[in-house]
Amino acid sequence: MWRIRRPQCPGILRYAHVVQSQQGHPIVYHPDFKISPLKLGHRFPMPKDHLVYVRLKELGYANATFTPRCPDSETLSLVHSRSYVDSFIAGTISAEKMRRIGLPWSEELLKRTLIGVGSAVLAARLALQYGVAAMCNGGTHHAHADHGSGWCIFNDLAVAARAAQRDAGVKKVLFVDLDVHQGDGTAAIFWNDPSVFTLSVHCDAQSFPAPLHKSSEDVALPAGTSDREYMQVLEEVVPRVLEQFQPELVLYNAGVDVHKDDALGKMSLTDEGILRRDKFVFSACANACVPVACAIGGGYQEDHTRIVERHVLLHRAAREALPALSQVALFRKAQRNSTN
Repeated sequence: MWRIRRPQCPGILRYAHVVQSQQGHPIVYHPDFKISPLKLGHRFPMPKDHLVYVRLKELGYANATFTPRCPDSETLSLVHSRSYVDSFIAGTISAEKMRRIGLPWSEELLKRTLIGVGSAVLAARLALQYGVAAMCNGGTHHAHADHGSGWCIFNDLAVAARAAQRDAGVKKVLFVDLDVHQGDGTAAIFWNDPSVFTLSVHCDAQSFPAPLHKSSEDVALPAGTSDREYMQVLEEVVPRVLEQFQPELVLYNAGVDVHKDDALGKMSLTDEGILRRDKFVFSACANACVPVACAIGGGYQEDHTRIVERHVLLHRAAREALPALSQVALFRKAQRNSTN
């Protein structure tokens, strides 16, 4: 049976709690998440990002809120082609490419997209500083280097990975993508890159994306996978990949479209199963002495209230894991200082 234990970092000290752990886990949110450029009733539930933060405030979880900035073109171009970045920002992107994305271009969509990527970049930076950080948005893993797809325009966590490598000297990044759909864009972007490992655990009965792109490791589970069956897979795969790859940062896409009541997912996890999943990912990262930044990922249902409650489970798990992961961050910082 897994549990969070004191991180097994060589020579780790018994660090005192940081002040941040008393306030709660770092949350990334921007008021522009209130912007919803889509027509009411659109299947892409963009309003949920703001509603997640509202719910976190109601629960008293939002005491350590950080506000992101929009990334510049150079940062976006660490992952995406400059022509694609420039055309989307200028609004000159082709109608064909916007149809592939599945959203209409607008100034509001541009603003929402840029701050969403900035949220991921900040979350990665905060995770390195505090051990864990959770976004109120994100998980746009269907965006490729030169085009968007499946309501994803720029690949937020991919940009965050490259920014962390550029700005914080992070050498190896692990993607743990547990959305019900394969992270095809992320897999394609980092294919044959030894500094990045992409792990995607998804449902093999999904018709999207098509075709799939080979991740560093793909685990395709059948429709109807239960809590118990899902956890059996995670408990084998995630610790093994952490041990073998030894990343310095984990980027976690915590999609709740694995839920049994999700409108687009075809798996059978319950609320309890999703919470157990999220707690396990954090415990595995703490035990491997790796900080983790997370996006809320997919979740689709007409009743946004239900989706929001499922996304809040990630924040609940992050809040509980903060004491252990804060030790990870302090050890990693001491380790960096000793080598400088």
